[in-house]
Amino acid sequence: MTLAWTRTAQDGAARCGTLRTAHGEVETPVFMPVGTAGTVKAMTADAVRATGARLILGNTYHLMLRPGAERVARLGGLHRMMDWPGPILTDSGGFQVMSLAGLRKLDADGVTFQSHIDGSRHRLTPERSIEIQHLLDATITMAFDECTKFPAAHDEAKTSMELSMRWAARSRAAFTPRDGYGLFGIVQGGIYDDLRAASAAALTGIGFEGYAVGGLAVGEGQDMMFSVLDFTVPHLPADRPRYLMGVGTPDDLLGAVARGIDMFDCVIPTRAGRTARAYTSRGVFNLRNARFADDAAPLDPACACPCCARHSRAYLHHLFRCEEMLGPMLLTWHNLHYYQDLMAGLRAAIRAGRLADHAEAVRALWRKPAL
Repeated sequence: MTLAWTRTAQDGAARCGTLRTAHGEVETPVFMPVGTAGTVKAMTADAVRATGARLILGNTYHLMLRPGAERVARLGGLHRMMDWPGPILTDSGGFQVMSLAGLRKLDADGVTFQSHIDGSRHRLTPERSIEIQHLLDATITMAFDECTKFPAAHDEAKTSMELSMRWAARSRAAFTPRDGYGLFGIVQGGIYDDLRAASAAALTGIGFEGYAVGGLAVGEGQDMMFSVLDFTVPHLPADRPRYLMGVGTPDDLLGAVARGIDMFDCVIPTRAGRTARAYTSRGVFNLRNARFADDAAPLDPACACPCCARHSRAYLHHLFRCEEMLGPMLLTWHNLHYYQDLMAGLRAAIRAGRLADHAEAVRALWRKPAL
């Protein structure tokens, strides 16, 4: 069996599907919690599973530095080490290539950089990135790319995109095909339609099990992001999964699913959970606000997660004011549960052929005064 995606329903450009992998099946559209260093922060693996998550993300850059890809392999791979037998997608390190601008040197072959932890020097090439992800036993491996910064002039974005396409071909050649595993290519090109089209054509010419749209949610704003998706998505194969990297807010997910995106990851729900921000059916709450100090209501009456079922807003407010670690744990659990419920609702709406009405109903509740 090769890693495969099968479309099961469609409503406009939005699709439902089943992703079949060596580590189990995943229904799409899907949101992947981010497990940067072999853990979803503030969550046990059982807690992540309880939210409804079936696919998570690991970070090549961070895991290669600590504990090291070879060590992870000796310990039985990332699935065994972090108690996650389900599928894992690993990013390639390309985003860090962009974000470590002051600590790296980019050349045609790859990137040499200093660790942000201890200053030690490391080298990433397409071949080494693929090798690391293989050692981690990633179910879905991402091609090594350079995430084009924003803003970037057309010539700069073109040079970056063409480098990523050369690296994509090398990533494909370095990848070891295995039953139920796959390699995704990453479309780059900044905000320029001609570059996005050229990138999509280059990647489909190489051939991948899935296609990601990279280089967005880096400062361009939601309207521009949606404009790039409107142009780019029709250039991607209809029989392969489409992954929008690093996105996003609940409203971003609604808009991107409507444009034909199947897979998402973002640190927003976990980071927000650690900083007292809660995503709810009635909008975003900051649990540090004094108005919650005597509020005995559940965080979100529409949510069945343990945080909402067992605790009050006042208790959560107290935990964050006292800097108790349980506050971030409970709120992270809630936010991830909310994101998974949001995706389940989108899948049901697509199957029923009423995605537009469902999305508007969700947004209307966000606009209402908080309960």
